[in-house]
Amino acid sequence: MNFNLNLIQTQKLVMTPELKQAIEILQYNAMELNEFVNEELLNNPILERIQSDAEEKASSEKEVESESEFEYDLDKGDSKEIDWEDMVNYFEDARPMGTLSYNPDNEVNYDNFVADEESLRDYLLTQLKLMNLSDLDMEVCAYIIENVDDNGYLKMTNDEAVVLFDIPDDKVENLIVMLQTLDPPGVFARSIEECLLIQLEQQGYDDGLETTLVKEHLNALGEKRFAQIAKILGETIENIQEAYDYIKTLEPKPGRSFSSLRDVRYIVPDVYVEKSKGDYIVMVNEVATPRLQINAFYKKMLSQMTRDTMTTEYLSKNLQAALRIIKSIEQRRNTIYRVCKAIIDYQYEFFEKGLLYLKPLNLKDIADEIEVHESTVSRAVNGKYIQCPNGLFEIKYFFQSGVKGASGEGVSSESVKSVMKEMIDREDPKKPLSDQALADALIATGIHISRRTVAKYRDEMDVLPSSKRKRF
Repeated sequence: MNFNLNLIQTQKLVMTPELKQAIEILQYNAMELNEFVNEELLNNPILERIQSDAEEKASSEKEVESESEFEYDLDKGDSKEIDWEDMVNYFEDARPMGTLSYNPDNEVNYDNFVADEESLRDYLLTQLKLMNLSDLDMEVCAYIIENVDDNGYLKMTNDEAVVLFDIPDDKVENLIVMLQTLDPPGVFARSIEECLLIQLEQQGYDDGLETTLVKEHLNALGEKRFAQIAKILGETIENIQEAYDYIKTLEPKPGRSFSSLRDVRYIVPDVYVEKSKGDYIVMVNEVATPRLQINAFYKKMLSQMTRDTMTTEYLSKNLQAALRIIKSIEQRRNTIYRVCKAIIDYQYEFFEKGLLYLKPLNLKDIADEIEVHESTVSRAVNGKYIQCPNGLFEIKYFFQSGVKGASGEGVSSESVKSVMKEMIDREDPKKPLSDQALADALIATGIHISRRTVAKYRDEMDVLPSSKRKRF
């Protein structure tokens, strides 16, 4: 053994800062990318966003309007003398002298107005004001109302009110029971059982079979063990199922009818697909993928030679960062475009004929088509959406597993689920199709599938097994 110096050539992938940033930007969805760009615009003065054509036109019109001076007609009427009082009132009341700068915050936009919404707590407090209660009881009830969650359930213990207001426990419980009579029915419950019992009592079923089922057999009822419950209670299965149908009409979350419209979240598609003259055109959303450029002021400064060392270093550092970001965003745009174009070419029959013609597809097929790695395709489709004539889909939706069809070609899992759903919707409720019967029916249509795969797809569709779908 001895020490030697050997010269060896090797190739390895080095994660440079530019490559790392490109990978991160590629996997950003529309919202994350805009947040990243806005943060970089704040940190890097060399970067600026390119306005769209519509924004540039509106901006130029505003500039022309703001630069035009307001003129006062000094030769009003027949008299040539100047009415100074009228002139002063004109400028003070109507038009300021000089140029105006456009402020978008002053513009009246109906999108900035939100309709007044009544929350669950506001609705309950309004009903509380109509009750004839003492000041202390009113204060305790208001405190209880403030401890109701958005679903209408009471999220506090009696001990909290006992300690805070120095009143007995039975007094707090009586106030809660009184508040449980308010609208919507089932509010102020502390469990799902209590919520259902409150509604049953208000509807006159406090001594019926439905109340017994909720009190003693709610879990078994949820699992549809009707025969077992009927045997314990000495009732017929038909009566148990009829009571179950009525209990299903009750509201398990009384407060959700007061959900705010502000909680609605909209999906911004990253890609639009439109059909034109028989061809599908792919367009990457410009709003979701903003375009950036180098600021003209700093571009001019970079060309000047009279700069100190600190300025040169600062500008060079920010210029390199800006160019990396611009290049990474353009690469992201190009990659997403190529991936979606390859998906549309592969799933052409789906876009033409519908869900039943969706083919099985994996990441490797698209990666080989556009000559990139599978991980690149995975990052390009993760969390991104495509708007097409068939609807709005997550891009990952088109990557489906599947089974073999009669012609040897693959049939996607979504297509199989669609066929299964039609069969289940047409089945006899008294004799529902078992998993094996569904498998046999699918095989008869030319789809080769096993019973276990049918059971797997049925679970993914949230469809109960045949024993629990049976009507007596």
